[in-house]
Amino acid sequence: MVQLRRSQSEDQAPASPEAPWTREAQKVCRALRVDPNRGLSAQAVKERRKRFGPNVLRRVKRRSVLSIAVGQFRNVIAALLAAAAGLAFAFDQTVEGLAIVAVLLLNGLIGFVIEWRAVRSMEALRALGRTEATVLRDGNLQTIAADDLVPGDVVHAQAGDLVAADLRLTEANRLAADESALTGESVPVDKETAPADRDAPPAERANMLHKGTALTRGSGTGVVVATGMDTELGRIASLVEEAGEQDVPLQQRMDRLGRRLVWVTLLIVAAVAGLGVLGGRDLFLVVESAIALAVATVPEGLPIVATIALARGMWRMAERNALVNRLAAVETLGSTTLILADKTGTLTENRMRVVRLLLADREVRLDEDGGRVRFLSESASLDPAEDPVLGRALEVGVLCNNADLPDPGDRDQAPVGDPMEVALLEAGRWAGLERDAVLKDRPEVREVAFDPRRKMMATFHEHEDGELCVAVKGAAEAVLEASARVATAQGPRPLDEDEKDRWREHNRSLAADGLRVLALARRTARDAQEDPYRDLTFLGLCGLHDPPRTAVQPAIDTCQAGGVRVVMATGDQKETALRVGRAVGVVDEANPKIGRLPDKDDLSEEERREVRGAQVFPRATPEDKMRLLRLHQESGEIVAMIGDGINDAPALKQADVGVAMGRRGTQVARQAADVVLRDDAFETVVTAVRWGRVIFGNIRRFVTYLMSIHVGEILVVGLAALGGTPLPILPLQILFLNLVTDVFPALALGVGEGEGDAMKRPPRDPQEPILAGRHWRGIAVYGALMVPFVLGALFLGLWHLGMDEERAVTVSFLTLGFCQLWHVFNQREPRAPRLRNEITRNPWVWASVVLCVGLLLSTVYAPGLAGLLRTRHPGAAGWTLILGASLGYLAAGQAVLEVRRRLGWLGGRSQCRPGR
Repeated sequence: MVQLRRSQSEDQAPASPEAPWTREAQKVCRALRVDPNRGLSAQAVKERRKRFGPNVLRRVKRRSVLSIAVGQFRNVIAALLAAAAGLAFAFDQTVEGLAIVAVLLLNGLIGFVIEWRAVRSMEALRALGRTEATVLRDGNLQTIAADDLVPGDVVHAQAGDLVAADLRLTEANRLAADESALTGESVPVDKETAPADRDAPPAERANMLHKGTALTRGSGTGVVVATGMDTELGRIASLVEEAGEQDVPLQQRMDRLGRRLVWVTLLIVAAVAGLGVLGGRDLFLVVESAIALAVATVPEGLPIVATIALARGMWRMAERNALVNRLAAVETLGSTTLILADKTGTLTENRMRVVRLLLADREVRLDEDGGRVRFLSESASLDPAEDPVLGRALEVGVLCNNADLPDPGDRDQAPVGDPMEVALLEAGRWAGLERDAVLKDRPEVREVAFDPRRKMMATFHEHEDGELCVAVKGAAEAVLEASARVATAQGPRPLDEDEKDRWREHNRSLAADGLRVLALARRTARDAQEDPYRDLTFLGLCGLHDPPRTAVQPAIDTCQAGGVRVVMATGDQKETALRVGRAVGVVDEANPKIGRLPDKDDLSEEERREVRGAQVFPRATPEDKMRLLRLHQESGEIVAMIGDGINDAPALKQADVGVAMGRRGTQVARQAADVVLRDDAFETVVTAVRWGRVIFGNIRRFVTYLMSIHVGEILVVGLAALGGTPLPILPLQILFLNLVTDVFPALALGVGEGEGDAMKRPPRDPQEPILAGRHWRGIAVYGALMVPFVLGALFLGLWHLGMDEERAVTVSFLTLGFCQLWHVFNQREPRAPRLRNEITRNPWVWASVVLCVGLLLSTVYAPGLAGLLRTRHPGAAGWTLILGASLGYLAAGQAVLEVRRRLGWLGGRSQCRPGR
């Protein structure tokens, strides 16, 4: 082509042409002002990058540092603390006000650091999507980062490359692309340069290569017509971005708990203040009591501990190859009741191998022993070179093929192409049929690409007698329908309907053994333009095995023991899906349930029950997966969806927990998911579910601990205020306890390893709040138990030991502090051993106890802190009273646990709904 002269308008970065697949390639190049023989100039690239930006997908709702920081203060607990601080400042209690503000800022800082690390943890995943491209610029070929491509760039591509932008092909040399991630079609699509219809969907635009797809064969050249979010990939990504995001259960429960705290705080403060004013008490004392109650009601440590517990769970999962995108998804995994999984690559290894060949008069098995493969028929070894029918069947598999194997000694290169076609080439290699050598003897003249409607593919090859050999492979039903005879050792014989029925039964038998089945056939032709699918000689059936992952069945058994159902949705036929489902334990041997989605949206209740009860869905499309997901969610299930393709992205977004494959998953799928598996292993999902359960159990334990402490503080302060006695604990002292005896033991509870039977119990009811009625009853009992011990210590100090008010308040303050500290040992399960349980085995609990004892002592013996908190040395008698009262509370708490163990009073372990 004659080089185009660059005009001034070139530097103005022309817009990409509309519907480039409808135009001739030369016209597209002219519209983009690029010479396909030289490419863009450096100046043109600079101008176009300025206009179109980098060739990357938009970071979906990527949170900035500022938004993360502001988000720390958008919760009811922060609002309550802010109100208490405002009240303190309004009545000139500056020290208390400043202390509350300091607590608020400290909470925000800790939460910010942890969430910032969580949000940025997904940055490493983006490296999985980075590719390079070979472009022609200023007449020179160069390799650049795919992010730097601009519209008008001339890209050279070959088999094995990932397509980095949308290209309009200008040349195509036996080019084929795997567009399954974009279109859902698993068979590679042949490419050409001729214009297509304007209304052609992406799957039928043969002259286009789309970003996110891969080349499986041949080579070609194309001009970039769209980059970044303007590509087909970007369009789908933007649809995912617009999809509504589901609130996770933990967020909903924490919000409900926070709203309850608001009303409880307002009612208590209003009641105490109102009664104090009506009783004629000093206004300053009334305000001091109100501030103390407000501070006592707010569990300041709750946001810190909840965030750290979730973050630690996220990091623990990352160590086990599950990268979590959202903190709250950690807990949601624990409430999962159903996992919707694909078969290929999730439950199986995605590694096809030919294991059986069924010919007209015998069955041939391929047996691998020490890396060497033998062809066996009734235990007798066969030589494919001396067996004409077997040799022809293997030759057809090699000829009618678009995959490519590396040289036998090359361990660094991986096979290129569809795993099924790779398996056919490997079977041919075991028989001594190398594709390059076979094509040298029988050069390819024409290829008829796989037609989804006819379910067959064919290639025409030169033959030694001047005729053409036609190699055909495809679905058994389709190939049988097009066949007129069947090959035997004695020669071809007619193929009548009765024998076709027998072959159809053989197909079902192979599929029932869990094999993917292909039919092989051939014929001769005089003209390459003849219809390849007529008058075929049927050679036989080829059974390919994709072995289940060895660790999948134990993982599924673990799920089922824990009440988590696993449903398999696959594109395979029913018999194959059923066999694999049985092999991995998805299907119940005694009562297999194969599902089928009716072709309508308005399902009856009976149809819904049948769909929800099915274990396997064969021939499932991405749309079917979305409908399945919604049906199960409507029935109250918490669904984890495992996917990898672009078409899975909306379902991953809709799922309660979207799980994407990190190795073979597309960039859009990984961005839409909550969890990304670095090892693409199903068992990693099960590990994540277990940790989700452990983490929720830890969260429930520390929330119960925190709330019982705060109920105790409220009752102690409220009863003292109503009774007109000195306040047993001052606002600043409450703040100190809430940041010391709350946070460190609660944090230790939040990072525990959990119980060993976490996956031996059914999942809890997804609608159950963090704290159910039985938990609130326990909180009330443990909180009420503090009252006699704390107020008793105050009164004994005042009246029995003759202490002044400040020293007596110090005694009651320390008594409350140690009661709260020992209360951590009351958090074991009632049926757990008294001395060796999940609490006493937790080293973080012991570390927190030692630390908090030291901090409580510092409130008396550190002069600056003692002055701020207004504490006095309690003396030997005071310490005896403090330890006696606080250890008495521990004994009372253990007695409550014993009552719960014996009678089940107050509820024991979380009541879980039965598995389905």
